[in-house]
Amino acid sequence: METFNAGSYDIAVIGAGHAGIEAALAAARLGLETIVFTINLDSVGNMPCNPAIGGTAKGHLVRELDALGGEMAKAADECCIQYRLLNKGKGPAVWSLRAQADRRKYQGRMKHALERQEHLTVRQGEAVELRQENGAVSAVVLSTGAVFHVRAVILATGTYLSGRTITGECIEDSGPDGMHAAGRLAESLRTLGLPLRRFKTGTPPRVLAQTVDFDEMEVQTGDELPIPFSYSTKDPPENRAVCWLTWTTEETRRIVRENLDRAPMYSGTIQGVGPRYCPSFETKIVRFPEKLRHQLFVEPMGLDTEELYIQGFSSSMPEEVQIQMLHSVPGLQRAVMSRPAYAIEYDCLDPLALAPTLEVKALPGLYGAGQFNGSSGYEEAAVQGFVAGVNAARKLRGEGPFILSRAESYAGTLIDDLVTKGTEEPYRMMTSRSEYRLLLRQDNADLRLTRRGCEIGLVPEERLRAVEAKYAAVDREIQRLRHSGASPSPELAAFLASKDTADAPGGCPLDALLRRPRIHYDELAPFDPERPDLPPDVREQVEISVKYEGYIRRQEKQVEDFRKMSSHQLPDGIDYSGIQGLRLEAREKLNAVKPLDLGQASRISGVSPADVAALMIALESGSLKPFSGRNP
Repeated sequence: METFNAGSYDIAVIGAGHAGIEAALAAARLGLETIVFTINLDSVGNMPCNPAIGGTAKGHLVRELDALGGEMAKAADECCIQYRLLNKGKGPAVWSLRAQADRRKYQGRMKHALERQEHLTVRQGEAVELRQENGAVSAVVLSTGAVFHVRAVILATGTYLSGRTITGECIEDSGPDGMHAAGRLAESLRTLGLPLRRFKTGTPPRVLAQTVDFDEMEVQTGDELPIPFSYSTKDPPENRAVCWLTWTTEETRRIVRENLDRAPMYSGTIQGVGPRYCPSFETKIVRFPEKLRHQLFVEPMGLDTEELYIQGFSSSMPEEVQIQMLHSVPGLQRAVMSRPAYAIEYDCLDPLALAPTLEVKALPGLYGAGQFNGSSGYEEAAVQGFVAGVNAARKLRGEGPFILSRAESYAGTLIDDLVTKGTEEPYRMMTSRSEYRLLLRQDNADLRLTRRGCEIGLVPEERLRAVEAKYAAVDREIQRLRHSGASPSPELAAFLASKDTADAPGGCPLDALLRRPRIHYDELAPFDPERPDLPPDVREQVEISVKYEGYIRRQEKQVEDFRKMSSHQLPDGIDYSGIQGLRLEAREKLNAVKPLDLGQASRISGVSPADVAALMIALESGSLKPFSGRNP
């Protein structure tokens, strides 16, 4: 193939899904000349698995991305059609916002954001080769022969890399939604020595709304007072759609069991490792044989389409079996399937090959983001794209790395887990993965991360000032509650009795009342004549801070211990093979990961507390020396 010089850019982003979008926008907004490639411009911001943003822990990531200066939350607020705050019956640590998106509107919104961005070029084309020069990435070659000379590349290939879709016996080389796969690029990456692996994910069937009997399903409406994703969204979102809930039946189980010999998951057809926490429906039947029925959520794909997404029914069964499965479900007995479900296998990187900046350790200038790094989910992809884009830009500008700590964000936890522990299956963010989840709530992401976004130049100063003013108001109100009391009265006694809590015959400080179970800040208004008029987000922060003060202090102490451990930096380029006191497994794992500090070393699988103690002794004695034979 003949090639030609197509121009020069600072940064090339390969892929324009949720990771590629945030990477390209972040890099361009930091002033780097950036080009983003996509196999098809109509697939920018695509949602092939489900048309929704957020969810448990994922909503935290979207809020954090917004506080840092990303785009996903703003786009979601412009394009989502139903909002629900999940887990509201539990503590605030696990409250998570999820919104149903208008899929095509979201895609158009994101495509336009890329097109309008200064310093950013959007280009349809298949990247087939990466070139390197002097040990660093130097160029991207398209299938047309166009060669783009670059100083950094961010790989955000999603499920396109050697993609293969599977529906029963129908197996095709393909990306999602019938887009063609990127096979030649995978071969180029192997030639460069990247450690690739094979993962799998799946999609559910889609059906036409006019063929669904909604009377047999349970209606799921949005929240009465929807909460937006973005802190900059001034007007509350509007719920413009409803979803439905139905259940599979014993007949559904029977159909799956009788056709397991045709299931690619169990016939040996599928080789890739699938996600444990979002399995195919046939896997649910095999893994949980005692469960008689499973929930299915019927969700619209937009306001201008009749297609409905059947969440929870992901499958790779043959098409005719999928139709039988659908028709065994209440409300779907006459459903016409517009798109069959499919599994998709794809190549991705072993994330242990990445530094915490998401740069490939062995090839300077090459970064990974999203499903290419072994994660799953739009939200996980978006935050990684943002971090990769910021770090690529900062490195080219001669600035220090941008690394989010797991003590300050879910985004930091996600990346730290990937690059420190690795993953043997598509990684999904969950609240249980964070040991500091009471501090890392979705409601206070602006407090935690707006300053970071301002420091890197992606959040304006006035937005930081507004956040500071908000939390100053929170602190003032907490102090006022501590020094104000509710006077004894028959009304107070009746209120406390209605809450099934002890009477306060001598009155009670307002903060002490608020700490009691089942009592909320707004309910104290009749007993608080000096109460100021505060906005809802300030009142929410006041209530959470007062109610959980003891737990928050305890977790802040844990964070302080974490930071002390992380303050013990490890010299770059250490050869751990010769350090006394380390077990063989620890030496191998430490040499593979190359941790930045003792804290990261302690989180590596296979490194014991005794190994960390040996490292501490070596660090204090000055015997940790860089290995002269390693390229740092």
